[in-house]
Amino acid sequence: MRTSPHFIARARISTLLGLGVICLLAAGAVSAIAVIAAITAEAAEAAPLSQKEKKEKPIMSMTITSSSFAHQGLIPARHTCQGHDTSPELLWTEVPKGTKSLVLIMDDPDAPDPAAPERTWVHWVLYNIPSTATGLAEAIPAAELPSGTQEGLNDWERTGYGGPCPPIGSHRYFHKLYALDTVLPDLKQPTKAKLEKAMEGHVIGYSELIGLYKKH
Repeated sequence: MRTSPHFIARARISTLLGLGVICLLAAGAVSAIAVIAAITAEAAEAAPLSQKEKKEKPIMSMTITSSSFAHQGLIPARHTCQGHDTSPELLWTEVPKGTKSLVLIMDDPDAPDPAAPERTWVHWVLYNIPSTATGLAEAIPAAELPSGTQEGLNDWERTGYGGPCPPIGSHRYFHKLYALDTVLPDLKQPTKAKLEKAMEGHVIGYSELIGLYKKH
């Protein structure tokens, strides 16, 4: 059977139209993919940037010392449960610019036995120490803490200083000083964990002093 020229022409036109539609759809898909890729790339670039800014918040080095013992030195018995159980004198320098308050946490990561530590025992918690303070006097009572300083709970569930009293072995006692870019709200005698949570994102300086003690 002979095919008419008109039929062939119509068929060619239909084919060309179909190809045209496919090309347009393909072009649209490519454009859509390009747009989505651009948006995704921009979002991916922006998200790490904000995270990077948070992670790269500079933490400056400070210096904390004591007249009672050297770093990694032995803590005198008068500061322990075998003596007067009074806090040591602490002094600090090089507080970073922009500091609004300071935090002091003293803890022992070797409890109960340094050979098999099970927990960190918290001995002293202070926060909202004014940035202008340069230290704490030996045996300082709560009433004489720098103005504005607030107390947290130690692991005896009381405020104030609790000296070293290791049941076995020689323990390390970390006196940790943090500089914050804010003054914290009243946390109502927080635990160390609650205080550390409130400090997140605000630490701009840090220093530590480690003392050692073993019962005689």
